[in-house]
Amino acid sequence: MVLELGQYIPGKSGIHHLDPRAKLLGLFLYGVALLAAPTGASAFLVGSAAVPAIILAGLPLSFIWRQLRPLVIFLAIIFIFQVALTPGEVMATIGPLQLTRQGLNYGLLALARVFFLVLAASLLMATTDPLALADGLERLLRPGQRVGLPAEELALMLTLALRFVPTLLEEAERIMRAQVARGASFRGLQVKNLMPLVIPLFISAFRRAEGLAEAMEARAYRGGEGRTRMRQLSFQAADFLFLLLAGALAAGTAYYRLRFGG
Repeated sequence: MVLELGQYIPGKSGIHHLDPRAKLLGLFLYGVALLAAPTGASAFLVGSAAVPAIILAGLPLSFIWRQLRPLVIFLAIIFIFQVALTPGEVMATIGPLQLTRQGLNYGLLALARVFFLVLAASLLMATTDPLALADGLERLLRPGQRVGLPAEELALMLTLALRFVPTLLEEAERIMRAQVARGASFRGLQVKNLMPLVIPLFISAFRRAEGLAEAMEARAYRGGEGRTRMRQLSFQAADFLFLLLAGALAAGTAYYRLRFGG
């Protein structure tokens, strides 16, 4: 089975059974902890808190690699630029570039933040059913309805986006194979080489969106007001424990930054 970006992997682990609201809030607190980490070493230490959750969820290593592989070049560029262009105490000189100790710290800090945030987001997507994730997001946004926030519409947009990601990826692969069979070349990053893929993909996406809108209108869909839910969300002891650990991680990192600086 090929595991795509953002794909849900059914399972019976404790991470899978957590309330989606707890996982969303936990991801937020985890991000706060990563942003509060003052040094690269502390950011890697904080980020490693996601490793036990990945092991507990039973996710295959191939899935982890597929989620992080597109970021390898991007992360390498960020790290090199931070190390080479940040002024400070010079550690080594490579041609016209000076590698500084401060640059190394900032490079590791940026690397850890992006790496572990993507890893945690991938864990959330892999262990949470898209419909449950949308329900959880709607419940969290519901208090904002008092000030005009369209919680139901935002949750619907999230659900549709998650549902269409695998479909669009399959469509892009099908179009690419068809265009290659007709002699098209996708080598390089030139715009003209990507047009045979981008234009048909946009046309297909608009057609699917139009068909979905017509189907929803034919079924008299009128948003979330007055609708019932097949599944009722409720916090359990494991959810409170999960949030307690995530909150302690965020609070501890913030205290360390305020106490010792960075």
